[in-house]
Amino acid sequence: MGTVTVWDELIGQHKAVEVLQRATSGGRHAMTHAWLFVGPPGSGRSNAAKAFAAALQCERGGCGECNDCRTSLSGAHPDVTLLRTEQLSIGVEEVRQLVGRANVSPVNRRWQVVIVEDADRVTERGADALLKAIEEPAPRTVWLLCAPSADDVIVTIRSRCRKLQLVTPGIDAVADLLVTRDGISPALAAHCARAAQGHVGRARMLARSDSARIRRNEILTLPGRLRCLTDCLTAAENLVAASADEAAQATADVDAKELAELQAAMGMGGRGAKPRSAQAAVRELEDQQKMRAKRMQRDALDNVLTELTGFYRDVLALQTAPGVELINADLTDQISPIARRSTGEQTIHALDAILEARTALETNVAPQLAMEALMVSLAEAGRTTV
Repeated sequence: MGTVTVWDELIGQHKAVEVLQRATSGGRHAMTHAWLFVGPPGSGRSNAAKAFAAALQCERGGCGECNDCRTSLSGAHPDVTLLRTEQLSIGVEEVRQLVGRANVSPVNRRWQVVIVEDADRVTERGADALLKAIEEPAPRTVWLLCAPSADDVIVTIRSRCRKLQLVTPGIDAVADLLVTRDGISPALAAHCARAAQGHVGRARMLARSDSARIRRNEILTLPGRLRCLTDCLTAAENLVAASADEAAQATADVDAKELAELQAAMGMGGRGAKPRSAQAAVRELEDQQKMRAKRMQRDALDNVLTELTGFYRDVLALQTAPGVELINADLTDQISPIARRSTGEQTIHALDAILEARTALETNVAPQLAMEALMVSLAEAGRTTV
């Protein structure tokens, strides 16, 4: 086995890695103070940014073994700051804290690196504060912003960053990573890589969790079970309830820890506590936690929409291009009947309905209404009388 470097897990990103390595090595005009990492979900935007941060701190350009590499990747390096939000937006106060951090000279005299995941969620006021920091950067400071696409970032910010485009990794490359990194059997790795359509994180989750694979199978068998209006409403209710439960389970421990830390900081239950101030702080925390849970529920429903998109892609493939390899080949007995009893036009309408549901969720339409409308549309696309 060869030497492990910080670039090894950026599978399928050869061009991007070459650009970053040139910048790390100090090539002429290769380095800049602000970068924008863009790419589809699963392409590894934040992983690429963290790898670049580690390489900038490493005397060997990202060896993956030294203390600078390990601490940069783990989030413990004193000169690498990572902003990862679980809220719906990144506000001006958070950005100002980052700017303050960016203006500090690096402890190790190399680079002060600031990584902003989900830079597309920076508010307009936050963008104003960020813009000034990027326009007038402190010496030895590098900003690494991550977003799905450049268009998702406020124009004044993206115009001052060097864009680095990442791509969806190949299925074979994802499968190989699951085998070598996670010890997954080749057959299961291949299945999960194809099911995840090149999304490394989702492939790993499917490979390591029986419950995740069961949940996915339940979602993909939904279209064949939508025979009447009651089926549609029940399916929508179950999907929304499951996504809410998933969000609650994911946030329960963090919520409890945050509340305990706040209560301790405010001296609640002890002498000198200020009940009104404490209650206001608790309410503000609860509001933030509700927003986080809302985002996580929306993300869970977005995963449902992604799976359904793959399903109807397979339906359309059977209708228009027989012989094309299916994403969900193990569910051919579920896909074929829908492909036979509907037309390609109906399947396209189903895909359009999934896109409309995603847009509705992004614009804060009630999840129940968005999913009910989708289930009815899918039932109609399968020629089911509603």
